[in-house]
Amino acid sequence: MTGFMYKKLIVWQKSIDLTGKLYELTNLFPKSEEYVLKSQMRRAVISISSNIAEGSARKTKNDQQRFYTIARSSLIELDSQLEMALALNFIKTSDIEKVDTVMTEIYKMISKLIAD
Repeated sequence: MTGFMYKKLIVWQKSIDLTGKLYELTNLFPKSEEYVLKSQMRRAVISISSNIAEGSARKTKNDQQRFYTIARSSLIELDSQLEMALALNFIKTSDIEKVDTVMTEIYKMISKLIAD
């Protein structure tokens, strides 16, 4: 199923890139976090690209905006979880910097999709 239009969206492509980076980052977490923060962060990052894809397939503007808003909220959730991981010393500030730029870009792009 390669013909879906969402795959052409730069914001979706960037969210897939973010997913890979986040998975690499959470691999650094202690084993005790396997089913807690690590799992929650992975669900949040997956939600971003999933909701962008689903929103792009919706027929009405309101439906599209609803899914894009959920995607943006998942991004904010992930940002908060990164701060928690930093506070718990699971990651370093330099680790966050590896994903911060792409997260900011995704936030702006999703916000534009919502506003359009």
